[in-house]
Amino acid sequence: MRQVIIVGSGPAGFTAAIYAARANLEPLVVASSVEVGGELMNTTDVENFPGFAEGIQGPELMEKMQAQAERFGAEILYDDVESLELDGPVKRVTLASGAVHEASTIIFATGSAYRKLGLANEERLTGHGVSWCATCDGFFFRDRTIAVIGGGDSAMEEATFLTRFASKVYVIHRGDTLRASKIMQDRAFQNEKIEFIWNSEVADIQGDAAVSGLVLKSTVDASTRELPIEGLFIAIGNDPRTHLVHGVLDLTPEGTIAVDGRSSKTSVAGVFAAGDVIDPSYRQAVTAAASGTVAALDAEHYLALQEQSAQGAQAEATLAAAAAPGA
Repeated sequence: MRQVIIVGSGPAGFTAAIYAARANLEPLVVASSVEVGGELMNTTDVENFPGFAEGIQGPELMEKMQAQAERFGAEILYDDVESLELDGPVKRVTLASGAVHEASTIIFATGSAYRKLGLANEERLTGHGVSWCATCDGFFFRDRTIAVIGGGDSAMEEATFLTRFASKVYVIHRGDTLRASKIMQDRAFQNEKIEFIWNSEVADIQGDAAVSGLVLKSTVDASTRELPIEGLFIAIGNDPRTHLVHGVLDLTPEGTIAVDGRSSKTSVAGVFAAGDVIDPSYRQAVTAAASGTVAALDAEHYLALQEQSAQGAQAEATLAAAAAPGA
């Protein structure tokens, strides 16, 4: 049986693995079969992670984190969690492969998932012009007209990155001001290839075999118009990946896993959570990494207390046996 199983492989999961491995807890990291590294695998220049003065590519940063965790003895498993049994002192993790792993503690660091528009043609045209990852798919839109939906940092980063390939990038936002940080806004506003379409939302995605245009609806007067494009990148936010623990762990009104104060302790003893799955506000790589640190330290402390308790119980049993009549 393991001491620690970490579910998730973003900055929180790999940082937790680094700390747990250095504490000789020999953690097992269930890293996913297709999404190893989390959202940073879809990010280009990471300029605000401490220690990289010139910036670093998201995938490179995650590769370095994984290598660091493995250096100290963490085991990485490329599989997906099918279900969890979290009650009692032994936690069980069932994988898609059918394998079952047991541990005394679980660190849940599954991050968040891309939010969708909810339109009928969105799923049908995914991979045929609809994308959530500029770094994955931007190359395929060289010299084409495309659109980015959203008004936050992710949308501005996507739009700016896509100007490396596209001839024109529309940024479509339902309001008249952006949520993005000032530096990200300034970069987008100064880019000649980017044009903003304000107070508009996507009512329909057009196209048969591939995206050919959008139907935009005004958020001011409900009027509609068509916008010819050849690609659509959706950057409207993320939702925490908590489906595995619905009805098992307490959640917050925002849908994240509830933890005790600044700790990583969830509503079930021996289960800890870290990263975007507990953070509805900041959602930065560096805060996720810090959260992973907290989870590993909390798990280490929990295991130490369990060991002390077991040793105390054993000592009491030994004393009781020695004092028993006829001993």
